[in-house]
Amino acid sequence: MQACGGTAMMGSLQQPMRVNKPAFPLKGSRFVGFPHQVKLNSVKPCRAQVEGSLVTGRPSSSVSASVLENSLVDHGLSEADPEVSSIIKKEKERQFKSLELIASENFTSCAVMEAVGSCLTNKYSEGLPGKRYYGGNEYIDELEILCQKRALAAFHLDEKKWGINVQPLSGSPANFEVYTAILNPHDRIMGLDLPHGGHLSHGFMTPKRRVSGTSIYFESMPYRLDESTGLVDYDMLEKTATLFRPKLIIAGASAYPRDFDYPRMRKHITYRIDTCWKIADAVGAFLMMDMAHISGLVAASVVANPFEYCDIVTTTTHKSLRGPRGGMIFFKKDPVLGVDLESAINNAVFPGLQGGPHNHTIGGLAVCLKHAQSPEFKAYQNQVVSNCRALANRLVELGYTLVSGGTDNHLVLVDLRPLGIDGARVEKILDMASITLNKNSVPGDKSALVPGGIRIGSPAMTTRGFKEKEFIAIADFIHEGVQITIDAKGLVSGSSKLQEFLKFAVSSDFLLTDKVSSLCSRVEALTAQFPIPGV
Repeated sequence: MQACGGTAMMGSLQQPMRVNKPAFPLKGSRFVGFPHQVKLNSVKPCRAQVEGSLVTGRPSSSVSASVLENSLVDHGLSEADPEVSSIIKKEKERQFKSLELIASENFTSCAVMEAVGSCLTNKYSEGLPGKRYYGGNEYIDELEILCQKRALAAFHLDEKKWGINVQPLSGSPANFEVYTAILNPHDRIMGLDLPHGGHLSHGFMTPKRRVSGTSIYFESMPYRLDESTGLVDYDMLEKTATLFRPKLIIAGASAYPRDFDYPRMRKHITYRIDTCWKIADAVGAFLMMDMAHISGLVAASVVANPFEYCDIVTTTTHKSLRGPRGGMIFFKKDPVLGVDLESAINNAVFPGLQGGPHNHTIGGLAVCLKHAQSPEFKAYQNQVVSNCRALANRLVELGYTLVSGGTDNHLVLVDLRPLGIDGARVEKILDMASITLNKNSVPGDKSALVPGGIRIGSPAMTTRGFKEKEFIAIADFIHEGVQITIDAKGLVSGSSKLQEFLKFAVSSDFLLTDKVSSLCSRVEALTAQFPIPGV
């Protein structure tokens, strides 16, 4: 860092130096990115200019007393904000004690957390590498290019055929950026219906309300599952797509335990003159896959590869991929339906819908994508699927009905309606027993607030080291919690409303507290044997 003087020094005086505390790690802490640890309280004041280097930590000559008096103290979190520090400690304890079974959650690595908590968060870098709106981005450019290369490598893609944008803030923004890039307002889209396992951002709406922003700006027609099998009804999708003529069909889901038939979906939407259908250019449309839930499984090649058939692939980065909370958009480099996807998508991300990217997230993502190319990661993803199948098989043995009858991926969807109970009540009782999962709609449900099912995922606890044996035990714990819920529902007098049940479950009148406490103690005894990475 060169010495500063004159006008440059005035800016430094307006933003006082932090000299009372070390700006970099205290003893015992980890830090990545600088060749030396630096203690800024060893920096001596200077009057005319600042000499030396922040990187080397060489002291300068002198700084005026006024700078010292106005300096900004840089405390650690526990000292600067005990309240927030306490909340974080409580959340860390909850994560350690609980069975984390929400299918969209995972535990990221220590290395990813170090990158996300680094100085990368300080830098503004609107634009793409080499085309920034701010200076000082030479290392940010280097980082983002590295992240792009690792993303393509992690998913086994030819950089001559596929491009990537790693700036989306998460999955829903990534999806809307794709829509902005390739659609006009009120163009038609088709995605899996939310009550049948789809995602809000794929165009969900009800007869009375356009719930998702996607359904506000575009015309949405869902496709659904065959309720008799629990599988996507591709025959009906084909018929509906031929009549509706969407410009975009979206594969992907948030609660679908099976793989998608990409070749069949590709067949429905390509430009063609089909002698069978007798329709010229039937349904010319883009095919997009939102692989947010299964991106880790795709990278490890343990489920089908959407890149062979799709024009665009989006994903979050914090689910099965085990990265930071971000998003990515992959796109074909060759024009599709006359659209230059690379230019259209990059412009939709910035300046279309985002400002400066979150560089600390891109740093963490680069770390995650390196790990995603390792044999260890592939073994982990195979274990995720194996554990989920063990869970599913045990639940079937216990008499539960699973949507589609089983699983091909990282989650199972349990239909509780045959037991006369709903997912919302079961979620509450299990939460009280340190079992964290979520209520979920199942095909045929009429209420999203009191749905008939629960969704259970295997990635997070697999990250902590659980194997098939532990997931069989998880199934037994869940079964015990469901039985307590059924008993509790029978104890609520005079009301069938969910809110009355939720109040009763935490009241002093709840007669099943001992049973819940017993279940909780056994759950926490199991989880205490397995560490959480990164924390």
